[in-house]
Amino acid sequence: MLPATTRSPVTEILAAANQVILGKSRETRLALCCLLANGHLLIEDLPGVGKTTLAHTLARLLGFQFSRVQFTSDMLPADILGVSVFDREAGNFRFLPGPVFSQVLLADEINRATPKTQSALLEAMEEGQVTTEGETRPLPEPFFVIATQNPSNQIGTFPLPESQLDRFLLRIELGYPDHDAERLLLEGGGRREQLPTLAARLAPGDFAALQQQAAAVHVSPALLDYLQALIAATRNDSRLVHGLSPRAALSLLAAARAWAFTGGREMVLPEDVQAVLPAVARHRLRLVSGSHAGAEDIAALIRAVPLA
Repeated sequence: MLPATTRSPVTEILAAANQVILGKSRETRLALCCLLANGHLLIEDLPGVGKTTLAHTLARLLGFQFSRVQFTSDMLPADILGVSVFDREAGNFRFLPGPVFSQVLLADEINRATPKTQSALLEAMEEGQVTTEGETRPLPEPFFVIATQNPSNQIGTFPLPESQLDRFLLRIELGYPDHDAERLLLEGGGRREQLPTLAARLAPGDFAALQQQAAAVHVSPALLDYLQALIAATRNDSRLVHGLSPRAALSLLAAARAWAFTGGREMVLPEDVQAVLPAVARHRLRLVSGSHAGAEDIAALIRAVPLA
């Protein structure tokens, strides 16, 4: 077990988040694991199930600088990255940074923007910097994109290309609350009203230390064998257009380490890999039929790969 000094902040953050996002403890833990693994998070679901609230909750609890952009079809890349304006008094151009210059950028309904605007985030998500007007500018550290998107069959959406989807370490869905959670919601009112009262649970620099500890969770050779077998199975599955890439394999390993860490363990178990595999793989795997792999496809993959 991890020492209490490293376990208690994670426990406190998850407990506080679960007071806001009711009945979704697994999804909340996956979202925190994504950030601990230094990855970007995609939340896909119907409007009104708490996607934006989850992103805002995590940012406040972790003490991160936060900005939100509502993506629309008429948005331009400069609306995200920033623009230079002429300063008459100084006699030169001055760069006005866009909302991307924050520690957590909530890209709300990202698939309602055109592909040109979506692609404005590619460099930021991959390299932690943006290049505008011939100059490269670093982004704050840490830098995370938490994007929400509506189902692609809804009116006015532009599907994210594979290159964009691959930048997201995890993709999760929230879904409808269960009966008890929805009853608490109805009795207590909307949870967004709690956001201004949420205090950061970490001091500056503490999150980086938690990330380092999560990355140091032990992985045995046997566990790597199992993980590689899962990756190979996706590449040999005739139902899939293509398998998981080496970057996806690294994402799976990082997410499994973070899942084990949030569970208070010092080593990764096969169950940890299985727990995060759907969130790592579903948005990266496309079936020959044209749709993305579903939960049942990932479950079949896990069953097909023996543990030993």
